[in-house]
Amino acid sequence: MKITKVVVSACVSCLAAGALSAAVIEWHGFRASSTPNAFGTATVASSVRDSAIPHVEHRHVNTVAAAPIPLPQGRDAFLMHDASSHGVDERGTTPIGANQDLLVAGLRSDATQEAAVRQQASGSAHYVGSESCQKCHAAIYERWKKTPMANVVRDPKTHPDAIIPDLNTNDIARFTVDQVAFVYGSKWKQRYFTKIGDDYYPLPAQWDIGNKKWMKYHVPDTGADWWTAFYPSDNMQRPTGPTCDGCHSVNYDIHTKQVTEWNVGCERCHGPGSEHAAHPTRTNILNPSGMDAVASNDTCIQCHSQGQPRNGLIEGKAYDWPVGYRVGLHLADFWKLEDGTLGQTDFLHFADGTAHKNRMQGNDFVQSVMYRHGVTCASCHDVHGTDNDAQLRKPADKLCLDCHGPTSPNGPYTATLEEHTHHKDGSPGSQCVACHMPRIETQGVPGSFVSSHTFRFITPAMTDKYKMPNPCTSCHTDKSTAWASKELSSWKTTSPWRVAP
Repeated sequence: MKITKVVVSACVSCLAAGALSAAVIEWHGFRASSTPNAFGTATVASSVRDSAIPHVEHRHVNTVAAAPIPLPQGRDAFLMHDASSHGVDERGTTPIGANQDLLVAGLRSDATQEAAVRQQASGSAHYVGSESCQKCHAAIYERWKKTPMANVVRDPKTHPDAIIPDLNTNDIARFTVDQVAFVYGSKWKQRYFTKIGDDYYPLPAQWDIGNKKWMKYHVPDTGADWWTAFYPSDNMQRPTGPTCDGCHSVNYDIHTKQVTEWNVGCERCHGPGSEHAAHPTRTNILNPSGMDAVASNDTCIQCHSQGQPRNGLIEGKAYDWPVGYRVGLHLADFWKLEDGTLGQTDFLHFADGTAHKNRMQGNDFVQSVMYRHGVTCASCHDVHGTDNDAQLRKPADKLCLDCHGPTSPNGPYTATLEEHTHHKDGSPGSQCVACHMPRIETQGVPGSFVSSHTFRFITPAMTDKYKMPNPCTSCHTDKSTAWASKELSSWKTTSPWRVAP
């Protein structure tokens, strides 16, 4: 009987405590904009929460705390405003209810928080070089070692096969192999740097790989790169530290002129890795794939763009790369993309704003509908290395169709690919990149071009008006723009307003 009374008494006490707790909650309330106090709501809320967590899980710790995410600044703030008219949020990602479901949006938000925590954790880390990554990431490391990223700059003393041509055939400006400290490039052109003191300087001749001939190498004093106004015309007075080396290395120090390593190593994209190498966890290394779209793309845009430092000259010198930026920070705080004048073709831009020269993929991409909807460089490219051109994750004709297959809500709105392209399936003209990413951006040597990244279709009429190449007559070289416009006008599956006057 006594036991029954004790049990009843205990139950009554619990009910009374529960009622009191409910009254406190009802009186105080939970507000998203306020922080619970330690003795009232916080205690009740944590008790309710903890009661729902299995006992075995209480010992586990959530390493991704609610880290504050800084508000957009600079270009990000502009994108935040611009995004409002395109159905995307301030990070360039599609909000809930706009072509993506709640789960994806939630995962992306968690990834952003996690990336912020990692950035905070990396504050005490220092650079250790890509070889420190090899032990745990052997397969990725071996793929990366074969990429252009890992071989942009090579020392002929350690890589005797680095120099492609016979230097004895150089009739432009002769130099010997002993004068070459570094070789730059192996796909379109090859340039040669010599070392004087702590600086490197470009020798005045380059090798045109495609045409197998020597060419003069000298950046024009006017009408070309902005930084030439701040340096003498002589190549031997234009050090590559301010103009090149910041993007061709990891952790270039503008004062000591030393680097952690040459080439685009792991830490160029993942941040300083000492803590991760010593204690490997996901929380002490940066991963652009886990960042929001703006930050992820900035990892690539830092070097694949033409721009100028946000604050102008740095210690009296013109730097052609974003000094001070590292992955995880806001690139727009350090770097301003070059402006173009619509309707005018110049050294950097075609008249419609498309890039005119290479190393401007970022300038192109930020204009695109892809960028506005949260697509990232890593959506298409794997810089760790693939067997496809440009380190694409799949061959181009298959990659685009993952998101833009016939009947896809993303378009094209046709039953088959042939209905959209009006070219036979499998032919060069049926490849998405043929029309939407034409190779029109010069590499600086005759006949060498890279793809546009605006994803806009350039019409034959634009060729007539702006004197810029279009994909139709660039392929059908024996045809006129009038012919191409007439053909496009007959395509009933495509809006005439987009393809022809």
